[in-house]
Amino acid sequence: MKPASRLSPYAVALLLALPSASVAAADGAGPFGVTVVAAATPQSARVGPLFAADRRDRLRGSHFCTASVVHSRHRNIIVTAAHCLTGGTEELVFVPGYRDGVAPYGMWRVGKWYLPDGWVEGRDEDSDVAFGVVGDRGGEGIEDVVGGNRFVAGMATGATAVTVTGYPNSGEAPVRCSDKPRPHSRTQQRISCPGFSSGTSGSPWVNGDGQVVGVLGGHESGGTTADVSYSVVFGSEAAALYCESAGCGESQGGSS
Repeated sequence: MKPASRLSPYAVALLLALPSASVAAADGAGPFGVTVVAAATPQSARVGPLFAADRRDRLRGSHFCTASVVHSRHRNIIVTAAHCLTGGTEELVFVPGYRDGVAPYGMWRVGKWYLPDGWVEGRDEDSDVAFGVVGDRGGEGIEDVVGGNRFVAGMATGATAVTVTGYPNSGEAPVRCSDKPRPHSRTQQRISCPGFSSGTSGSPWVNGDGQVVGVLGGHESGGTTADVSYSVVFGSEAAALYCESAGCGESQGGSS
């Protein structure tokens, strides 16, 4: 799992002084390699931290890891890193768009998790991805409330820049950074963005087409420093796991 925060004074200054840069798109329209507090937008609303269910009444200071909504037929799937679940998968809640102790879109219980065989059998860092099925509320799925990005496997590393959004344990709001991933190995990719410390594991890597092409994790559980982060390169294992959780062979329709 990512280490505790070690932000430099320069990085802290950027986080405080450049909030407008948080809306930088992954298509190159904004500054690359700069981490800022993420603005509250429809895109950032799809991202949120995970909590133990017994923390429902005291959210502040108790979140761990990050997840995000991905499009599915039943509009109820989130994706994160498998290593976020090594402490158990029972009674977790996902809080999209969380800020400062407030759950603007509600708290959503994760009813079932899907982890790859490579992770379950051997904690293989090339299998560090997981999908969760989120219970509905009043017949409404989480994607009906906040929308969802498409999950895509088989993309070439660095084909486009990505925007990474995550929740450091040291703060109560998400941070965001855009940059172009680089290959670390055939099965792992990396990105250079400061300030992605403990809690940001599972953060989605979203390209300019609104596709999730990575989640923070993989090599060294996402990296041993807060400035360089990793992700599994999504291939056939991740695609099959998504299909198992979301139900493939059925029309997926358009993303919202």
